[in-house]
Amino acid sequence: MAPDETGDELVFFVNGKKVVEKDVNPETTLLTYLRRKLGLCGTKLGCGEGGCGACTVMISKYDPFQKKIIHHTANACLFPICALHHVAVTTVEGIGNTKSRLHPVQERIAKSHGSQCGFCTPGIVMSMYTLLRNKPEPNMEDIEDAFQGNLCRCTGYRPILEGYRTFAKNSNCCGRAMQCTGCCRSKRENSMNGSCCGGKANGPGCCMNEKEDKVTMMSSSLFNSSEFQPLDPTQEPIFPPELMSQKNKQQKQLCFKGERVMWIQPTTLQELVALKSQYPNAKLVVGNTEVGVEIRLKNMLYPVIIAPTWIAEMNAVQHTETGVTFGAACTLSSVEEVLRKAVAELPSYKTEVFKAALEQLRWFAGPQIRNVAALGGNIMTASPISDLNPVLMASGSKLTLVSNGGKRTVTMDEKFFTGYRKTIVKPEEILLSVEIPYSREGEYFSAFKQAYRREDDIAIVTCGMRVLFQAGTSRVEDVKLSYGGMAPTTVLALKTCQELIGRDWNEKLLQDACRLLAGEMDLSPSAPGGMVDFRRTLTLSFFFKFYLTVLLKLSKHHNGPNNLCEPVPSNYISATELFHKDPIANAQLFQEVPRGQAAEDMVGRPLMHVSADKQACGEAVYCDDIPHYENELYLTLVTSTKAHAKIISIDASEAQSVPGFVCFVSAKDVPGSNITGIANDETIFAEDVVTCVGHIIGAVLADTQEHSRRAAKAVKIKYEELKPIVTIQEAIENQSFFKSIKKIIKGDVKKGFEESDHILEGEMYLGGQEHFYLETQCTVAVPKGEGGEMELFVSTQNLMKTQEFVASALGVPSNRIVVRVKRMGGGFGGKETRNTILTTAVSVAAFKTGRPVRCMLDRDEDMLISGGRHPFLGRYKVGFMKNGKVKSLEVSYYSNGGNSADLSYGVMDRALLHLDNSYNIPNVSSVGTVCKTNLSSNTAFRGFGGPQGMMIAECWMSDIAQKCGLPPEEVRKLNLYNEGDLTHFNQKLEGFTLQRCWDECLSSSSFHARKKLIEEFNKQNRWKKRGMCIIPTKFGISFTVPFLNQAGALVHVYTDGSVLLTHGGTEMGQGLHTKMIQVASRSLGIPTSKIYISETSTNTVPNTSPTAASVSADINGMAVHNACQTILKRLDPIKQSNPKGSWEDWIKTAYQDCVSLSATGFYRIPDLGYDFEKNEGKPFCYFSYGVACSEVEIDCLTGDHKNIRTDIVMDVGTSLNPAIDIGQIEGAFVQGLGLFTMEELRYSPEGNLYTRGPGAYKIPAFGDIPTEFYVSLLRDCPNSKAVYSSKAVGEPPLFLSASVFYAIKDAIYSARKESSLTEPFRLDSPATPERIRNACVDIFTKMCPSAEPGTFKPWSVRV
Repeated sequence: MAPDETGDELVFFVNGKKVVEKDVNPETTLLTYLRRKLGLCGTKLGCGEGGCGACTVMISKYDPFQKKIIHHTANACLFPICALHHVAVTTVEGIGNTKSRLHPVQERIAKSHGSQCGFCTPGIVMSMYTLLRNKPEPNMEDIEDAFQGNLCRCTGYRPILEGYRTFAKNSNCCGRAMQCTGCCRSKRENSMNGSCCGGKANGPGCCMNEKEDKVTMMSSSLFNSSEFQPLDPTQEPIFPPELMSQKNKQQKQLCFKGERVMWIQPTTLQELVALKSQYPNAKLVVGNTEVGVEIRLKNMLYPVIIAPTWIAEMNAVQHTETGVTFGAACTLSSVEEVLRKAVAELPSYKTEVFKAALEQLRWFAGPQIRNVAALGGNIMTASPISDLNPVLMASGSKLTLVSNGGKRTVTMDEKFFTGYRKTIVKPEEILLSVEIPYSREGEYFSAFKQAYRREDDIAIVTCGMRVLFQAGTSRVEDVKLSYGGMAPTTVLALKTCQELIGRDWNEKLLQDACRLLAGEMDLSPSAPGGMVDFRRTLTLSFFFKFYLTVLLKLSKHHNGPNNLCEPVPSNYISATELFHKDPIANAQLFQEVPRGQAAEDMVGRPLMHVSADKQACGEAVYCDDIPHYENELYLTLVTSTKAHAKIISIDASEAQSVPGFVCFVSAKDVPGSNITGIANDETIFAEDVVTCVGHIIGAVLADTQEHSRRAAKAVKIKYEELKPIVTIQEAIENQSFFKSIKKIIKGDVKKGFEESDHILEGEMYLGGQEHFYLETQCTVAVPKGEGGEMELFVSTQNLMKTQEFVASALGVPSNRIVVRVKRMGGGFGGKETRNTILTTAVSVAAFKTGRPVRCMLDRDEDMLISGGRHPFLGRYKVGFMKNGKVKSLEVSYYSNGGNSADLSYGVMDRALLHLDNSYNIPNVSSVGTVCKTNLSSNTAFRGFGGPQGMMIAECWMSDIAQKCGLPPEEVRKLNLYNEGDLTHFNQKLEGFTLQRCWDECLSSSSFHARKKLIEEFNKQNRWKKRGMCIIPTKFGISFTVPFLNQAGALVHVYTDGSVLLTHGGTEMGQGLHTKMIQVASRSLGIPTSKIYISETSTNTVPNTSPTAASVSADINGMAVHNACQTILKRLDPIKQSNPKGSWEDWIKTAYQDCVSLSATGFYRIPDLGYDFEKNEGKPFCYFSYGVACSEVEIDCLTGDHKNIRTDIVMDVGTSLNPAIDIGQIEGAFVQGLGLFTMEELRYSPEGNLYTRGPGAYKIPAFGDIPTEFYVSLLRDCPNSKAVYSSKAVGEPPLFLSASVFYAIKDAIYSARKESSLTEPFRLDSPATPERIRNACVDIFTKMCPSAEPGTFKPWSVRV
C-alpha cells in the first residue's frame, strides 16, 4: 500500500488564520515557513538546533488520547511543517501588538527592562505566554522552569524574571516568599545589611525612607508594577472551532513529497508496520529534535520519513503489574507528567526508578524539546550520552518491538546497543513501547548527570545505578551500574557488578567497587570528547554518591538497636542532596533625580528602552527581517576545512546541478581589490593558500537559502596540507608572532625584587570566548544599477570600515556606498570588524549578478568564521613584603591573535594598560606579544583585553595572600590605589571613588559575618565547600587609538515640532538610542515623545567611529548636545520675542522666518595620546570603578558549582538612565560569568573548532545567575568628563565576575586542605566542572592518574 502519487493537503492555523498548503516540501521547517511564506518575522532564527529558544512558538492541538486541547512550546527551527496537520500555531505577533494593545506578557518584559537587543525577546515572551495559557497562576519555580530552553546574551536574565514574577501567585518584591522578617525592601530590614542603603543610614530612620534635605534619595524600583494591565485568561484567542470539529473524524494517511524527501504520516499501527517493511531504512520522526539537527548540521539525508504521531498504540500509557508502559511516541513531557503522578500516588519503595528518571528529565534539554521529543526517539538515537538510557538500562526496562513478523520483547541490557548509535533493532522493526519497572522493597535507585551547565545541556557523564538487597539485610542481591559518556554506547559495569553481589554494603565494598570501576570504566587518553581524567573520576564520584545515598536510606529503614549498616558521617550527608535552587532574590539601588527636576526631563530616570515594546511584539526589524526583494538571491559561503593548506583546485560543477543554482563567486570575480582587513593582511576570498578552518574561499548564489546551502556543500576543493600552528604554545616554540611587541616599564624592577621579602612566579591561561550574539552576522546588498552605487543593510557596529572595505572591493569611491543599520541583535565587539568578511563577499556577489543578495550566517558558520575573545597566557614574577604589599612585578602576556592582525594589537595594548587592575605597583616591567596562528582571527570582545590583563593580576594577588597566610581581602585593600596616585603608565588618578565602592560593598554584603558562616559550613561539610571573594575593577575609558575618540550627530526639526535625530553610534541592545533621546530631550527642553531615531547610516553622519570601547554615549551624547545647542542658538531671538509660546510655535515661526532647523554636531575627547616607548601621555579620559563580592558553593565530587550571592557596587557617575545602566552591569557580569566559569571553545590539534553551536558551547542560562543578586549604583559621584556627568558602563562591569572565579578558587582551597594540600595551586580560566573537580584532589582523583603528556594525541588542545 504505497502512498499514491497525488500530494495531500496540509491544513493548519497560524494566529487564528487558516492555512492550506498543497505542495509541501518535507524539508521545510515551521520557522522558514513563518518567515518566508507568511512574512511573520517576529519568530527569530538564533541557532537552528533547538538550543537557544529564539524561535519559540506555541503549538495547540486537540489530543485524542487525553481528550483535551493541549498547548505547548516548541522550537520552530526544528519543527517540520508536515507535522502541523490540524494544529494551531501561535506566534508572538498573534498575542498582541503596538497598534492595538500589547499582551500583558509583552508589556511586562518591556516595562521591566527585560529586553535589550530584543532578538531573544519574542521566544521568551512565547515561553511565558504558553505557561500562562496552561497555568494562569504559576509559582516562581514554574516560571524559571519554563525558561530552561531560552537563552539571552544581553540582560543577565534578572529583569526578565523580575518582570514576570508579577504573574506569580506568591510574588513579593524580593522573591523570598516571606523568609525575611518583613520585606527586604521596606523600612529598616533590608537584606543588604540591615538598612536599605547598605548600612549608610543617617539619623534615626534610613536614608531611603527619611526625606531629609541632607540625604540623597536612593530608590530601588526600576518600574512600577501597579501600572501593568492585569492578565485576563478569558480574553485569550480560542482554539479554532474547525479543528475542534475534526476531533471525532478518522484521520487519513498523509503523504508529502519534496525535491529529495518523502514524508508519510500513517494512522494505524498496521499501516506503519507495512510502511517500515517497504522502506526499512526510513527514519521514524516524532519531534525532529535529533533528525532535524543531523540534517542541518551533519549533512545527513533521509529520503523517507515516517511520522508515527497519530498511532494510538504508540501514544498509550498503561499501568501494569510490573511497571508503567509508555508508547514509544509519548513525548518526554508527557512521560514526566505520568511519572510525577505515580510518585505522588504510589508507595515510595515502588517509585525509586521513577524518581531517578524524573531527576534526569528535569535537566533534559529545554521544555521546547521535551514537549515534542519522543521517549522512543531518545532510545533509538542510541546516543552514548543519553540521559535516560542509563536509567532504562540499570532498571532493566523492557522494550516491545513490532514488525511484519509479529512482536518481540527485549530487555534493555548490555547487549541492546551494538555500537556507536546502533542497536539490536532490525531495520524493518519498530520500537512500539517501553516499560519502566516499579522498584521493590529493599531496592534503591539513583541517577546522576554532570554537564557544563545545568539547564539544557548534554551530559559529560551520566549514569543509572540500582541495588537490590536480600530481604531485611544490607547484603547485595543484585546490582546494576550503567554509564553514559564512557564509551561509544551506554554501558553496564558488568565485572564490577558481578564482584559486588553477595557483599555487605560497607566501606570495604566501596573501596573495592571504586578500584574495580577505575579499571573497568577506563578511557583511552585520546578518547573523543576529551576530559578523560574528569570523566573517569566522575564514574567513581557518582558511585560514591550512590553508596552514601543508599546507606542513608538503609539506616532510615533499618533503624533500631541492631542497625545493619554503618551510619553516614554527618559531614558527608550533603554529598547525597539533589540539586535544588532557591527562588531568586534581588535588589537594585540607584540615586533618584534631584527634587525640582522638571517632570519631562528624563535624564537620570529609569526610562524604558525606546524600542522594547516593538521588540516584545516581534515588530522590531532586524537585518534579515527586511522583506525580500523581487529578484533577490541567497548567498552561502564556501569555507576551508583545513587550517593551513595550499588550494590545488576548486570544482563547482556538481553545485551547478542543484535546483535554483545561479553562480559561484571567488577571488577572480572581485572588481576592485581582493586585499582587505584592518591591517590589509586579509583577502575577501582566499586565492592560493588557506590559513584557518573557516577561511572563506568562495560563495554560492541560488534562489533560496536551502538551495544555496546544498550547492555550497557540493563544491569540491582539493588541498595540499601544510603544518598548522594552533596554540599559543606552538606559536612560542615556532616564534610565530605579529611583529609589533609592546612594553610598559616603570621604576626599577630589579631593585624592587631585591627589597622584597618573598618572590613568587607563576602562570595562568585564560580561554577565549564566543560572542554568541543571538543574531548572527547578516548582510543584504542592493545594487542601484548606476554609478556603482550600492545600498547595504548590515548588522554591524562599524559603518565606516564596512563602507570603506566594500568600496575598495568594488573599486568605487566611498560616496557610492550607503551602509544602514537599524539595530543589531547583539554585538559585544563581534560586529566591530569581523562583519566585513561577510559584507564584502555579499557585495561582490551583488555586483557580479546585478541583483540584491542576502546572507545571514548559520550559527555554526558564524562561530567558525568570525573569531572571538583572545585566549591569553600570562607569566608573572612578583615581589612582595610579609604583609602582602607588592613591590615589584615582571609580567609577559601572550595572546592568540589567529590568522590576521585585525584588532589584536589594540587588545594587547589594553591588556598591558590594565595589568595593575586597581593596585599600586611601584616597579613594573611588562611585555605583550600577539601570536600568529592558524585559527580564525580573534577580535574585539567586551573588555577588549582589559579583563585578561586584570585576571592575571588577580591571580598573583590571590597567590600572595596564600603565601602570606593573610585574608585575600586585606591584601587587596592594602595594595589599592589612592586618589592622586600615578598608574604604571603614569596617568594621575582623579575622582578615584574605588575606596568608597570597596567599603560600601564590604558593608552591604555583610562580608565579615558571612565569612564566618562559610568557615562554619566548610567545617561541617566534607564534599560541599563554599567560598567568597571580593574583587575591585578600574577600567580606562577611551579608544586607545586617539583619533577614534570623535563623533558626529545630525538633528532635523520638522515644522510640526517633531525631531529626527541621527548620530554616529549604533544600537545593539545597550540602549544608546534611548540615552541619546534623553540627552536631546534635556538639551532642547522638549519631551522624549517628540524625538525619534530611525537608524544609523553613512549618508547622514559620515566617518563614524565604531560603537565600541564603552564611549559611545560619551562622545555621541556630546555631539548630539552640540547640535541641539546650535539649533537653540538660532531659536533664541524667536523665544525672546514670544517667551510664552510653545515649542511648536517657535518652530513654525523659525520656519517662516527662514531659520535653518537642521544642524550637525561634533565632539572629540581632548588631550588624549600615549607613548609606549616613553611611558608618558594620557591614554584614558577617565576611569570607571566597581567592586563585586560573590559567594559560591562547589560540589567537590562532581565539580558543579552554584552562585549563591553577588553584591555589586558600581560607579557610573550620575546615571543617564539607571535602568539601562543596571541592565548593562548585570548583563556584563553574567557574560563574564560565562567567560570565567562556563564557556569553553574546544579545538582539535589540527585547528578544527568542535564547539559550533549552543549544543556544545554553553553560555549562562536563567539558572546560572546568582540566587541573590544585588546591584547598587554609587551615589553622589558626578563625572565632569562626560555628558551630563555620566560615565561609561558597557565594558567595565564585565571583570567583576572574576569575583565568582576567585570564590570558586577559595572553595577549592578549602577542599584541598582536607587532603592536606595548602600550597598555592594553579587554576586556569574558565573554572569549568572539569577544572574544579580535578583541582579538588582526593582519593578518587588519585585512582585515575593522568596519562603522560606526549605519549598520546589529545582529542582537543588548549589554544
